[in-house]
Amino acid sequence: MEPHYGTVPLIPGAESLPELDIPEPGRQNRLSVLVRLLLLLPHFVMLVALSVVTLFAAVAGWFAALLLGRLPDPVERYLAEFLGYDTRVNAAAMLLTGRCPHFELAEPMGFPVRVRVLQSVHLNRLAVLLRLLLVIPAAIVGVLATAGWWAVSVLSWLVVLFLGRMPLPLFEATAAVLRYRMRLGAYVLLLTPAYPKRLFGDQTAPDAIVGTLAGPSATRPLFLGAGAKVLVGAFLVLGLVGGAANSSRYGVDGPAAVQASLPGF
Repeated sequence: MEPHYGTVPLIPGAESLPELDIPEPGRQNRLSVLVRLLLLLPHFVMLVALSVVTLFAAVAGWFAALLLGRLPDPVERYLAEFLGYDTRVNAAAMLLTGRCPHFELAEPMGFPVRVRVLQSVHLNRLAVLLRLLLVIPAAIVGVLATAGWWAVSVLSWLVVLFLGRMPLPLFEATAAVLRYRMRLGAYVLLLTPAYPKRLFGDQTAPDAIVGTLAGPSATRPLFLGAGAKVLVGAFLVLGLVGGAANSSRYGVDGPAAVQASLPGF
């Protein structure tokens, strides 16, 4: 993909991960925050409808990738656009941006939330064949982190409603959860061979501390402060506690975790 503000130039041979681009947190309209989920309700309905198409596209892409070692261009384009739309909707729902997304799959000009995935990447056929098994550990982490965030979402909503903006530690932790969820979706949908990683930010990754460019992106790379790391850890603990309670009541399995982690599903 083309260079962008906030891009970290990769060290030769370093793994290229899907990236999430969001500007630094700014002022948000309190009325919009108050009724955010109501404003996004039509988008959630659209995501449910698109999920049916996405399921068929993902299955077709899986068979094609086994034969070709890559996704066909039309399938790859649709899945990438679906992932981007899903991420924009969830970014608005999680109050990472004060703007609601447009009703379109293609990336709208000027929208502050952007997803970056490499195009026409080669896929290991064995990894494609075993993708749903390989992804289970990452899917469990993604489900726990996302469930933990939503467990305290009312408190986050009250904080943003009162302050008119999202505090930086909360923004960083929330962006980390959304980015991990996006990377998980990209991996499951065969848009990338890169396994989901760096839930706690990019500080320890050598290709994330070299050549950082100044620009409006606060998440590319995503550096988490101490407070944000504590919040991400708390999300995982809350998700684990809630998951343990639900599993003891209803039972849970790996495939269910994978399905729960998929964008729009």
